[in-house]
Amino acid sequence: MKSQKTSLYLVPTPIGNLGDITLRAIGVLKSVDFIVAEDTRQTGKLLKHLDIQQKVYAHHKFNEKVSTKGILDLLDQGNSCALVSDGGTPCISDPGFYLSRACIDKGLRIEALPGPTAFVPALMLSALPMHQFVFEGFLPVKKGRKTRLEQLKSESRTMIFYESPHRLLKTLSQFIETFGPTRRISVSRELTKMYEETQRGTAEEVLAVFQGRDAVKGEFVVVVEGC
Repeated sequence: MKSQKTSLYLVPTPIGNLGDITLRAIGVLKSVDFIVAEDTRQTGKLLKHLDIQQKVYAHHKFNEKVSTKGILDLLDQGNSCALVSDGGTPCISDPGFYLSRACIDKGLRIEALPGPTAFVPALMLSALPMHQFVFEGFLPVKKGRKTRLEQLKSESRTMIFYESPHRLLKTLSQFIETFGPTRRISVSRELTKMYEETQRGTAEEVLAVFQGRDAVKGEFVVVVEGC
């Protein structure tokens, strides 16, 4: 029996170091009929580096419902597509869930490639228990934030969060309030990039490190020990 042709590929891309792109990812990006990207400008830089000239269309959280319809129309015509995010793995705190579910609902075949994602190296670098963990992604910005933290008070597994630079100090302060000042944490910044660093210690100690800086910059992964 002839296998069904893949319509949608979920393709991880480097989170900083372009050398982290896989050979399989390059092959898929070169073979598909078109690419959909969270940020066409950012993806354009990667494609230029790889000498890939496929058409690229925007697909992000502000247009994903509208763009999904157009993408499905093209896939129904027999075309194949690769979905990429700004960096890392599509669908993991990035667009992709809505499109992939729509493809599955229509009976289209999708493939997910393994590849770069920020939380795995951050966990490896944390020196915190790795045998069981829970990925929380970004906490709610406003509504539901305090409730979610209260729910996590009794979480025994290692917890992993993404955070933006302008909310990092607030989040670390809330972790101290919720989990206590002596809870062990690890904060990784700019993973795979030139200024990569990881700060480890108690929540109070790590907060003091970043409070002592003139500016907090970069993309952050915060790993928190379970209770």
